Amino acid sequence: MTADSASPRDTVLVDALEPSDAPDTAAALASALALDSERAVDAVATLLRGKRAAVLTGAGLSTDSGIPDYRGEGAPTRTPMTFQTFVADERSRKRYWAGSHLGWRVFHRAEPNLGHRSLVQLESAGAIAGVITQNVDGLHTRAGSLHVVELHGSLDRVICLACGQAFGRDSIAARLETDNPVLRNPESIQIAPDGDADVGNIDDFVVPDCTVCGGMLKPNVVFFGELVPTETFLEASALISGSDALIVAGSSLAVNSGIRLVEQARRRKLPIIVINRGVTKGDGRALHKLEAGTSETLAALAARLLG
Repeated sequence: MTADSASPRDTVLVDALEPSDAPDTAAALASALALDSERAVDAVATLLRGKRAAVLTGAGLSTDSGIPDYRGEGAPTRTPMTFQTFVADERSRKRYWAGSHLGWRVFHRAEPNLGHRSLVQLESAGAIAGVITQNVDGLHTRAGSLHVVELHGSLDRVICLACGQAFGRDSIAARLETDNPVLRNPESIQIAPDGDADVGNIDDFVVPDCTVCGGMLKPNVVFFGELVPTETFLEASALISGSDALIVAGSSLAVNSGIRLVEQARRRKLPIIVINRGVTKGDGRALHKLEAGTSETLAALAARLLG
């Protein structure tokens, strides 16, 4: 068949394949994904309406506050400090305190984001019973959440491993900067979500000790190789037991304490909702998995439940 003898139907088919008239497939895909996301949030809101949920949060919630996620996509490979190394090796302890101090300064300046504020609204309205967080940044409490279980502790407190005396982080920070002037003017520092940071030479670094007994001080956070305190885990477990659903927000659930709580919810036959970019260990247990940003999804969920 020649072009002159082509039927109108043939002509339409040829014209439809011309590059100038091809649909914007990227825009169409983005629109479809946005619609799917909206429908997913609608489904979760319908599920949760009239229920009180417990919320388990991870590092993905704090990224919008400028605190990096060390397990998310694109995160650099790093070897976190273990409790055993901290206690046994003086040089490693110096490195940790130097980095932790600089990291804490970033944490201290960070502000709660839309996700934290949305959880405060949901708690105030009785839609959630409380928050269990794997984060050590204290942002849930600063945002105004009332029932917060800090599963892995908080960087704003320091404890003595010998006598148990507790100190505010501000007082320890002042001592660190007095004894180590280099800390006052850091140049280029990469901060990790646990408050550690990459610093230079720390051989002459002065580590603070307990002013009560002279014992070893440690930030009041759970290190790798250290167990979550029993009373803390029981408080988290009780929060889930008293709830009608579990929302996991911004956690890959790579740490055992988190996945144990998800498993508890599964055994109680609670609906589990996972909100996270990327695969998590809880995906197979979730009734709904939302592959989306944590802050904006929590805000969208709050708008539907409280609107």
